[in-house]
Amino acid sequence: MPTRSLVLTGVGIVAAVVLMMGGCSSGDEGSPPGAEELFKSAKEKFDEEDYLEAYEQFRVLTLQYQGSAFADDAQFYLGECQFRREDYILASFEYETLIRIMPTSEFVSNAQYQLAMCYYNRSPEYYHDQEFTVKAIDAFQAFLEYYPTDPRVPDAELRINELNAKLARKEYESGVIYMRMEYYRAATVSFDHVLEKYHDSPFAEPALLRKAESLYARRRFRDARDIATRFLEKYPSSSLRQTAESLLNDAKEAVEEQAKSAKQTTDNSGAGIPQPL
Repeated sequence: MPTRSLVLTGVGIVAAVVLMMGGCSSGDEGSPPGAEELFKSAKEKFDEEDYLEAYEQFRVLTLQYQGSAFADDAQFYLGECQFRREDYILASFEYETLIRIMPTSEFVSNAQYQLAMCYYNRSPEYYHDQEFTVKAIDAFQAFLEYYPTDPRVPDAELRINELNAKLARKEYESGVIYMRMEYYRAATVSFDHVLEKYHDSPFAEPALLRKAESLYARRRFRDARDIATRFLEKYPSSSLRQTAESLLNDAKEAVEEQAKSAKQTTDNSGAGIPQPL
């Protein structure tokens, strides 16, 4: 029995060796290319605009050669492949992955900018929910903070201004709708929000005049007069100047009427009081 066991054990060892040799032989014949060769192949596909095939090859590289010098290159191009395909959801995921797990990579600044562009491209018209507009602004501001000398800084600043103008318009148009619905207090709040948060946007000028109108509608004539005066002082060449002047005159007249009415009420209330001899 021991002899038989020894023979079986020997057979098992021989079989294992044969299998290992066979496996090695098979691996030699169809082994995956090295990191550099695989990256070159993927980059060729990318340059040929075959983004799906390039994406698959870059993915293989990030999985099989995680510690190679090409891992961060491949991770960045994973985002680029999806960005070129306008799949901004997946592209943003790939860029965020690079920023998170490879923070020292030379591609991080590019990834941060492209991440902002993903959100920028997902930013909808002003009348929709502006979640991605806000995310784009935050991402561009992070880019400006971490890479203040990058040549793309002026472009990032322009896009931030554009996105802020979109948010300002949404708030401004909300105020206009409130005015039409005669929700004047809510309208005042919306116009105030534009003036406080987006004071350098194109909608600050009309928002200031609209605020005066909303105050006038609330019979806060003195406030309306003061805001209209401020508008004319701040925007002397405005295309809305005539409207502002008309509102200012109406507000002044209303203030005078209020004063007369208050005086008359005071006089009448004192008419019935006996005067001292």
